[in-house]
Amino acid sequence: MRNVYTVKQVNAYVKNMFAQDFMLNRIYVKGEVSNLKYHTSGHIYFSLKDESGTIACVMFAGQRSGLSFRMQEGQQVIVLGSVTIYERDGKYQLYAREIVLDGAGLLYERFQQLKNELEEMGMFAPEYKQPIPRYVRRVGIVTAPTGAAVRDIINIATRRNPYVQLILYPAMVQGEGAARSIVQGIKALEKQDIDVMIVGRGGGSIEDLWAFNEEIVARAVFDCTVPVISAVGHETDTTIIDYVADLRAPTPSAAAELAVYEYRHLKEEMAGYKASMLRNLNQKIYTERLKCEKYQTKFLYLNPLGRLHEKQQRIADYEDKIRMLMSLKIKEKKHELFLRVEQMKRVSPLEKLKQGFSFVQNESGNAVRSVSDVSLNEKITIFVTDGQMEAEVKHVQKESYHGNEE
Repeated sequence: MRNVYTVKQVNAYVKNMFAQDFMLNRIYVKGEVSNLKYHTSGHIYFSLKDESGTIACVMFAGQRSGLSFRMQEGQQVIVLGSVTIYERDGKYQLYAREIVLDGAGLLYERFQQLKNELEEMGMFAPEYKQPIPRYVRRVGIVTAPTGAAVRDIINIATRRNPYVQLILYPAMVQGEGAARSIVQGIKALEKQDIDVMIVGRGGGSIEDLWAFNEEIVARAVFDCTVPVISAVGHETDTTIIDYVADLRAPTPSAAAELAVYEYRHLKEEMAGYKASMLRNLNQKIYTERLKCEKYQTKFLYLNPLGRLHEKQQRIADYEDKIRMLMSLKIKEKKHELFLRVEQMKRVSPLEKLKQGFSFVQNESGNAVRSVSDVSLNEKITIFVTDGQMEAEVKHVQKESYHGNEE
């Protein structure tokens, strides 16, 4: 036997053939929904059937953004996807990327065409998006004057902040002339000195929402100098202005929450800021007070007057020390003088006189120590303890009192 293949090889070969077929990689298939199952994983399994056949389909959870409604058994839908083979079972199936209700197929094609054109023009580019002010005073609303959308916006905005002014332009949001009415509302509110604008309506089919897919509405939103929040339909509904607007809200209620800050939270936030500022201020005052005390101490240390007092105190200490040293020196000198006086007393002639001795002086005023210091008849003066006497030399005789003779 030749050219025998395994089941896996055959399935892989067929899958490769499907992958190389350009038409099967992007194909629209119309049929009735049957065997519908929403899996817990988020995947959707179903079949498309018509009067002549059935094809298995799956939409993975990651592709659910391409589904704007909840599917039901028996619905007529158009599915965009690719056909390939599931190798394990050897069955081919349609992997869905987008699903629209039949009858909306033509509108969907127009939607995709306009979306691609505007995207190529750069109207969806993030650099053109205007920031939504955090604190607004006046909010413009372009929507129908009756219906759940406007009631939800008014209720939520009023609850969040009753001081914000709401200005409603009652526009047509469905049917002939709706697109032009929405454009007029955008231009009218743009002149009203508003801070932000909400453009939208409640949910509906693609036909009901088509006014928000018109090019004139998209351009009016793009050219608007006031930040625009789109709020069309439910969370799964997507329109052209959702891509052009500065911010997309999934619902009108969410748009009110995005546009209007909550006053109660702001008060709490401001109270928190106030408490934080007071804490920081008190801490700053405490820190600066410590610095001032430090500088005061340093100033007292470096103050010229303080240094002058220090010098004066030092001089006073020196004066006291000098006086003490002088007193000690004087006392020392007095004692030394006393010793000298005592010494001099021992050799003083007056002391000798007091002891019975006398002092003899010749006429020349010289002390007479020897008989050779005087001559006969010379006048001499004799000093004794209580006075002096004059005498005349009558006789001179030389003698030796120490046993030595001249």
